[in-house]
Amino acid sequence: MKLYNTLTRKKEEFVPLRENKVTMYSCGPTVYNYFHIGNARPFIIFDTLRRFLRYRGYDVTFVQNFTDIDDKLINKAREEGTTVPEIAERYIREYFVDAEGLGIEKADIHPRATENIPEIIEFIKILIDKGYAYEVDGDVYFSPRKFEEYGKLSHYNIEELEAGARIGVDERKKDAMDFALWKAQKPGEPAWDSPWGPGRPGWHIECSVMANKYLGDTIDIHSGGVDLIFPHHENEIAQSEAATGKPFARYWLHNAFLNIDNQKMSKSLGNFFTVREAAQHYDYEVIRFFMLSAHYRSPINYSAEQLEQAGNALERLYECKRNLEFLLKSAENSADSAENLDKLTVYKNKFIEAMDDDLNTADAISAIFELVREINVQIANGNKDKSFLEGALSLFNELTGVLGIVRKSEDTLEAEVEKLIEERQQARKAKNYKLADEIRDKLKEMGIELQDTPNGVKWKKI
Repeated sequence: MKLYNTLTRKKEEFVPLRENKVTMYSCGPTVYNYFHIGNARPFIIFDTLRRFLRYRGYDVTFVQNFTDIDDKLINKAREEGTTVPEIAERYIREYFVDAEGLGIEKADIHPRATENIPEIIEFIKILIDKGYAYEVDGDVYFSPRKFEEYGKLSHYNIEELEAGARIGVDERKKDAMDFALWKAQKPGEPAWDSPWGPGRPGWHIECSVMANKYLGDTIDIHSGGVDLIFPHHENEIAQSEAATGKPFARYWLHNAFLNIDNQKMSKSLGNFFTVREAAQHYDYEVIRFFMLSAHYRSPINYSAEQLEQAGNALERLYECKRNLEFLLKSAENSADSAENLDKLTVYKNKFIEAMDDDLNTADAISAIFELVREINVQIANGNKDKSFLEGALSLFNELTGVLGIVRKSEDTLEAEVEKLIEERQQARKAKNYKLADEIRDKLKEMGIELQDTPNGVKWKKI
């Protein structure tokens, strides 16, 4: 398996530190609101990477944090006249609602910044003792210029980074590039006791500390969106490696931006919206399928047309699954199924080859559609052998399961619907086609579409 490493700017063979064990840290949301559609991309992509690593036999320990103390939470709490913990609890709950809808599995550990204050304080003390950080009036700052390799992830030297960065003016800092590890308490803000007085952690330090605490000094994979490369991930590297003297992360993975109707998402353009809002118009699973339909390092354009296409493509996959399940109800075994099943393994190999090549989900989806075409051809040619159908369905579920798609099962029809289908069948047997058509129309109004086949009546929800 090869992954593109932002640190080296090339694809590298993935070799974890420990055989068959992978440690993986991915930056999670700042929980002051529902997460936006752009956040959904890294959450979905790196959930898929985790699924695929498990599929390839690795034991993965996956950590995704919640930033639950930050200026945004403090401002939100003030606006609503409530507390920061209440805001955090609310939007962590809502995160899991949207994440579950998108098929994003829970991390093995979801640490929160506020649960790790003692560890953060100890980490900062190490950085001060080693001369990388200093205290001013209750604030503690890190000095990037003291870390010789600063800029190695973004591939800029510190002068270039300084010229391109938005740096707040603070005359108390020794250098404009210095960033906060600890922030002294301001009136009305939550605070924790520390050697430097009451305050709270800066944003960058929490990820360094939690990755170290739960995964060790050096982790295999660190991931996030390209917008996090600088300054967040660059600062994480500096803090972590300054404190431990060891490499922080061996493989850095970053997904490209999501554009909205060919424009970068921004509040000023009015195209900034949440996953919850998007899910009012498109099924969560359609959004996931759409996100996986392009390579994660390529920009992707979110538009109504693209989502419609994704929905139609996903429906074709569901149709294949429904068809296999339907045919299995009356299928019998024959002697020649093994050879036909062998023909399907080529598509499994194509799928794995695509995913092994820097998580190429777009080509992996193409391999699944090739598998579907082969299944349909075999069925059309009269192959309705039970062993073949079972093997085809098993492989289909295996590959789609890696991507976290086609995961819904058809609900059992309600008694009323089952009764209507049976009444329609009896009407057709009695050649009362008028009544049969009326029942079909009634079922359609109820959201049930029927399809008459030589093997009986098929149905689906519409």
